This record gives sequence, structure tokens and C-alpha cells, in this order.
Amino acid sequence: MISVVIPAKDEAGNIGPLMDEICQSLNGLCDFEILVVDDGSSDGTAQEVIDTANKNHCSAKAIVHNRSTGQSTAVATGVRQASGKYIVTLDADGQNDPADIPAMLKLTENITAEHFCIAGYRKNRKDTAWKRFQSRFANKVRDAMLHDGVPDTGCGLKLFPRETFLRLPYFNHMHRYIPALVRCLGGEVYISVVHHRDRGVGVSKYTAWNRMWVGIVDILGVMWLIRRAKIAEIKRIDSTQ
Repeated sequence: MISVVIPAKDEAGNIGPLMDEICQSLNGLCDFEILVVDDGSSDGTAQEVIDTANKNHCSAKAIVHNRSTGQSTAVATGVRQASGKYIVTLDADGQNDPADIPAMLKLTENITAEHFCIAGYRKNRKDTAWKRFQSRFANKVRDAMLHDGVPDTGCGLKLFPRETFLRLPYFNHMHRYIPALVRCLGGEVYISVVHHRDRGVGVSKYTAWNRMWVGIVDILGVMWLIRRAKIAEIKRIDSTQ
């Protein structure tokens, strides 16, 4: 059982086709549910989720925030409401390709670690040259400071155990640092090359990462967490029963 968690703000017109593709990719492969967290939309995003789920006869929830609280909070809400062993996150704009999910699920068959994250890598991005430059610069700065070994932490397509996420510290923008935070738990990080596509309709609503100083403050905070993380290795447990 996997739970596909999608944070969405004003994504009517995108969320329905994306859900169609998720169902096409996962039907017959595994049990799954789709949880779309409507983060304070002013359009018909939530209704489109329910209409699309009924059309595809799939299990889905539209979880509506009273007001927009940001992408990390939306992801956290979705994970807490999820029932699956594994969580798959995608962006709601359709730029992540659900056809990449089966390959990520296949990777889990050889993973023995309790905590892990499979991070998507948009090797051939469909963005403007300026946006690609911003992303490369941000990724280089982050990797130099955090050493998380992830070439594209901004990719919304990730897979991780639900219990792993629930062990992570929550803070605004934390969704971009999930691989680094998983390493804090002693977990493993894997990279999966994924497709990247043009946005369907509308424009991006979550652009906080483009504010450089916000990103620097976030990285410094994650560095603080990493340096203070302690991982206990149990030698043995003695019991009278």
C-alpha cells in the first residue's frame, strides 16, 4: 500500500489529468490511495480531486486547508492522514511524471534500511535557462554545506516510508531537505532519474526557494540539526521475559 501525497494550491485543470496518470501507472501494480492537500485554493481544486477519483474508481481524499500554509505543511498534513507504508510525493502542476513511480517502487525491493529516501533527479529539466541556473546554484550551495549527495533536492517526486517522515523534525520548507534529514536518522538516500515536463496550466504558487536568504537560513538550520543529531546503536537488550 502506498499513499501518493500531493500539495496543491489553485491547481484546477492540472490535478485531474495528474490523478488520471497516477491511476494508469499504479492500477494493477499495488494498492494505493491519493491524498491531495488543497492548501487554501480559491478555485475548484478539491472538487476536481473528488470528481476524478470517482471517474477512476480509486481511493482518494481532498484535504482542504482553511488558508495557505506552504508546501511543507501541506506535505506534512498529507503524510499524517495517509494509510500507506510508503509515501510518494509529487508536485500538483503535472511536471512530475507518475510513470516514474513504478521504477522507484522497484528500488525498494533491495533496500534493507529502516529509514531511507528515494529522491527524483530531473536530469533534463523543462524550465527556463534562468530557472535552471537558479536551481543549479542552489543545489551546489546546499550540497556544499549539507553533503547530502542529492543533485536535485527541489524535485517534488520522492518516495520514503511514512514512519521515516514522522520521525523527521518539522519546519517550514523542510520538504526540500528530506534527504539530509533522513541521513540524520542514519538512513540511506538513493537517486532515481525521472522525467520532467512542462507545466499544464497556470503558474507556480510555491516560490519561496527563489528568495535566496530564506534558503540560506534554512540550510543553516538543517546544519544545526545535523551537528546535534545522535544515533544510538543498541548493543543488546536484556529482559526477564
